[in-house]
Amino acid sequence: MFSIFKREKGFYARLLALALPIVIQNLITNSLGLVDTFMVGTMGEGPLAGVTLANIPNFVIQLMMFGVQSGSSVLISQYYGKGDTRSINRVMGMGLYIIGSVTLLYAMILTFLPGQFLSLFGNDGEVVAVAVRYARIAVWSFVLDGFVQIYIGAHRSMGNPKRGLYILGASMVVNTFLNWVLIFGNLGAPRMGVEGAALATLIARAVSFAIAVVWSVLDRDFRLRPALFFLPGADMARRFVRIATPVVCNETLWSLGTSMFPTIMGHMDGSKEILAAYAIAGNINNLCSVGVFAIAGTAAILIGQEIGSGNTHKVYSLGALLDALAFLFGLGMGLVSLVILKVFIAPVLYPLFSLSAGAAKICTMMLTVVFLDMCLRSFCTTNIVGVLRGGGDVRMAAVIDIAPLWLVAIPAAALCGLVLKTGILTVYLAMTLEHLVKVILGQLRYRSGKWIRDVTQGTAA
Repeated sequence: MFSIFKREKGFYARLLALALPIVIQNLITNSLGLVDTFMVGTMGEGPLAGVTLANIPNFVIQLMMFGVQSGSSVLISQYYGKGDTRSINRVMGMGLYIIGSVTLLYAMILTFLPGQFLSLFGNDGEVVAVAVRYARIAVWSFVLDGFVQIYIGAHRSMGNPKRGLYILGASMVVNTFLNWVLIFGNLGAPRMGVEGAALATLIARAVSFAIAVVWSVLDRDFRLRPALFFLPGADMARRFVRIATPVVCNETLWSLGTSMFPTIMGHMDGSKEILAAYAIAGNINNLCSVGVFAIAGTAAILIGQEIGSGNTHKVYSLGALLDALAFLFGLGMGLVSLVILKVFIAPVLYPLFSLSAGAAKICTMMLTVVFLDMCLRSFCTTNIVGVLRGGGDVRMAAVIDIAPLWLVAIPAAALCGLVLKTGILTVYLAMTLEHLVKVILGQLRYRSGKWIRDVTQGTAA
């Protein structure tokens, strides 16, 4: 069993060199969400619940963008293993066309039909009104963020995750500063409240977009070729659709499914307290989970590059190692997080958010369940998103990721929360059922060895 941990010299140094910048990058992104939540939360549970409601469909769009980025990464990491930078340009162009089309359509919906659309996710008129004020401004940040996500995702797949770290770090500084200025009316600015939070987000994304564009023009190590980027060609379009479409559908359906949980909560009795608690618990969970997603992202890069380089004989044992590391990391992180919850999060952070006693109790329950489940979630994420998907098995990875969510967890949560009305604890426990099913299905697929595929074979020059 322990033989899988014995690797060639320099392997773990390479693993850390890839994973640590991704950890910091994810930490920056999720810290930004926590800062937004904190600053809006100081205005009360109503504004906090409204921004949380607005972020339900935003989360779906973010996961769709992540799906395109991940689908691109499957191809880019294998092309990089082959040294084919021309095809990498084409893949990036295809990704931008898809993200640009979807985000522009979403911006149009929230500009012209915001109330009707956001009412689908909650039935409290006051909360929906706040959500509309936030969403009509913030939605345009996604249009700008499309190129940024494709750009930093490509560099991450080529073994250069620091590029995204620098770009998103600059965006975080700008967003946090402008939140302080615009939400509360500091430095002579008008006090804009939730609209200020939305405007700060939009300006910060414009800054990251500008940095990414300038960097892509000046970069000498990897040149962005407009002729290939804007005209990727029919061959690459077919290949991208075949490989990336299952990943995009995977992430979109997963985000839609995940957004069903707060939607269920938004229709339960006491939804304002529940959504306020969920906003804080979700951001804290994201902060504590950055390592989980970093291991999964690193796994996809390493496995894709090994396959692209022709070292398929190393891939099976590499997948076993990465899965094992993910489980151990999740177990340790979950236990540490439980201690932090008791000694810091509950006594120190909750008062800063002005949570009511009921919301604080709900938030503690949510985080306890999440932290106890972290080892299974870490294992499933790395096995599905990192190992199976990185190996080119995108269709089966999508099935294993989506089926337990839609066929097990969502029906169970809806039954508990809306039909039986057993309370938020049983809803949260029902949400974890998907991970038990994913462990079984994911291991069966991994052991078959059918997930190791070179998806770049036969690429036209």
